[in-house]
Amino acid sequence: MPHTPPTTVEPAQVREFREADPQVRLIDVRTPGEFAATHIPGSYNVPLDLLREHRAELTAQHGDPVVLVCASGARAEQARALLETAGLDRISVLRGGITGWEGEGGDLDRGRGTWAMERQVRLVAGLLVLTGVVASTAYEPLKWISGFVGAGLTFAALSNTCAMSRVLGLLPHNRTAATDGRALLDALTGGKDGSRTAG
Repeated sequence: MPHTPPTTVEPAQVREFREADPQVRLIDVRTPGEFAATHIPGSYNVPLDLLREHRAELTAQHGDPVVLVCASGARAEQARALLETAGLDRISVLRGGITGWEGEGGDLDRGRGTWAMERQVRLVAGLLVLTGVVASTAYEPLKWISGFVGAGLTFAALSNTCAMSRVLGLLPHNRTAATDGRALLDALTGGKDGSRTAG
């Protein structure tokens, strides 16, 4: 992997990087529940919310290249923006995320976990819109539930953020058993002794 990798890499490039440099760190920034359901073998789970929570204390103790992974690439891009100020200058984002990786024949470890966050958001948004429409037949002002959801989705698209996914990420089914946040962060920022302790 070159000293300054591209900010976005294709699945085939990631496989080449890992073969050429065993120190490449694949960091999956999805929720623990999503990671438990499916992840790239050898990747480590460091949730985006954990990065946000500890953004002021993130410092790199290594110069290893890092490839950030999420479901589609959007959360990984947010994580990259956070990490640019942490001294990690060899950061890339996997284009297309897990979806792109699987689409190009990449191996995945599958377990028991939750639906992808995007799918959970679609379910909740759809149920809220449907509820608003149906309930408005009995009480007309309830139609604004659907309008509120539509406005929220529009803002999410324009800002490339999603408040609903952040709220859903706090629910118990999106979390694994209590974990040591420092140990998870060490998979990203720690030196060689601590770099393989999470995941």
